[in-house]
Formats: sequence, structure tokens, C-alpha cells
Amino acid sequence: MFKLLSKETNIFSIPVYIFLLFLLIVYFNVLDFNKLDVFSDILTFCGFALGYFIFNALGLNYNTHLPLVLYSISVFALYPGSLDIGIAISLFTNSFVIYLLASDNEHVRKNSFLIIGSILALNYIFLPTTWPMFIFVFVHLISTANRIGLNLFRYFLGIILVFGTYFGIMYISGYTEFDERYIPLVLDKLSTDFYPLYILVPIALFVLYSISDHFAHFNMKSPRSRFQYNFLLFFFLAQLITVFLYMGKSYEYLLLLVLPNIIIIARGLRFLKKYWMKELTFWVITFSLLAYKAASLFQQI
Repeated sequence: MFKLLSKETNIFSIPVYIFLLFLLIVYFNVLDFNKLDVFSDILTFCGFALGYFIFNALGLNYNTHLPLVLYSISVFALYPGSLDIGIAISLFTNSFVIYLLASDNEHVRKNSFLIIGSILALNYIFLPTTWPMFIFVFVHLISTANRIGLNLFRYFLGIILVFGTYFGIMYISGYTEFDERYIPLVLDKLSTDFYPLYILVPIALFVLYSISDHFAHFNMKSPRSRFQYNFLLFFFLAQLITVFLYMGKSYEYLLLLVLPNIIIIARGLRFLKKYWMKELTFWVITFSLLAYKAASLFQQI
């Protein structure tokens, strides 16, 4: 199976995966006619669909089927059937921001901070727990941009425009009291029941192995590969902070980790030394995801 999935994709591959994703979301929501849920489902679909294109934009997986298949299985396993509007918007905005920052078009990549700031501000309004993304983009900007002052101005201008417009409309509409939910508070007590999360432990361990293997062979990587991988790891860290601090029993937060996790896993699989190790690890990851899905369904019964 690993050899089959290691073949290079062609132009028809990604639309097929997106169509299967569309069928998955429709299957879970075919009888739900709530308008807000429909809006949430559309954003969820767009966020997941953008993920397929980001694999090629980052260029870390040699355009093979492996990350696309693992990404599809992960979405199937972790998608609960419907998402809170905040998570749905976060999935979409995160994918869009990564797509802009990882674009091969240098003009797009270096002149999109105004829209990125606006997108992150909108994301924060719907889900304040995503505040680590502000830090992620800020650090990326000062680390890579040539005209740092100008781009910082664009970035903060985008944030201020959205916040100013939103709070201005709320004030005019008569909502004059500050909502404390805009200040994300860390959960006062960590969860002690990790079922069915511990089923995903093999995946977490392999992610740690993949990251350590990357740095063990850091000097053997190309400059572009090192830059893109570090960019991905910092994005992964930003998402991990949100998940660790605010997830609780809301396991749909794990969907925020799918994209960076799959790229790390697919790259780690590719550089395993033995073929049997690649094949075995692929099936362990697959069965762990499917077992988690089965346990989640049984838990709901």
C-alpha cells in the first residue's frame, strides 16, 4: 500500500479527494436544515478542501498520494458530523492564511498581510481561543518580510479595521456591554478522562519521532525544505497551544492539528529506513484513526 500511495499525483487527483470529502459532509448533514449549520458546513468543507492544495503549496511531500489519503482518513475519523461555527471558521481561515503564506507567488506572499490580519481578527471574533495565530503570523512576518515596518503596519491595520468595524456596529446596535467571552480563559481544571484520546497515542509518538528525525538530519535538508518545515512546525505549535489550553471535552479541536500533523507524518514515513517499517507504521496510523472513530461513535450511543 505504501508503494501505491507513494506514486506521484496528477491533475485529476485532488478534485476526486475533494468530491469524496463533499460526500462525507453531506452524508453527516443531509437531514439537517438549520441555516447556521449549513453555513458552518460550507466553511468546514472549504477549510478541509483548501488543505489538499496546501500540501502542494508547501512542497514537503513530493506530490504523492500518501498525505492526501492520510488527510482524508484523519478528517473522516475526527469529524464529528457537524462543527461549532467558531471551529468551522477557524479551519477555513487557518487554511487560507497558510495557503497565502506558503504561496509560490512572492508578490502574493509578501503583500497579503493586510488581508491576513483581517482574517485573523474575524477568526478571533468567532473563536477567541485562536489567539496564538496572531503570534504565529507576527513572528513569521518579522522573520521573513523584507519591509518589516510596512508589513507590520498592514498587518495591524487589517486587525484594527475588522475589530473597529465589528465593535462599532455592535455599539450602534445597542450592545454596549463588553462580553467577557472575548477574553479566552484557560480551563480551570484539566481533564482526567482521556478516553478515547489515548487510542491516538501511536500517532502522537510517531509525530514526535518524525520531528526528532528531521532535526537529526537537519544539515542534509535543502534550504527551502528547512524553511518550510520550520514554518510548519511553528504553525503546529500555535495550534497545539489552542488545543492544549482550551479543548477540554471538545474533541473537534483536534481537527486544527490535522493538516500539520499529516505533513509531518507523511514526511516521517517517507524517510523511514526499511520498507516494512513504512508499511507497518502506515497501517498502525490508519487503524488508530479508525479505532478512534469507532470508539467515538460507540460513546455517543
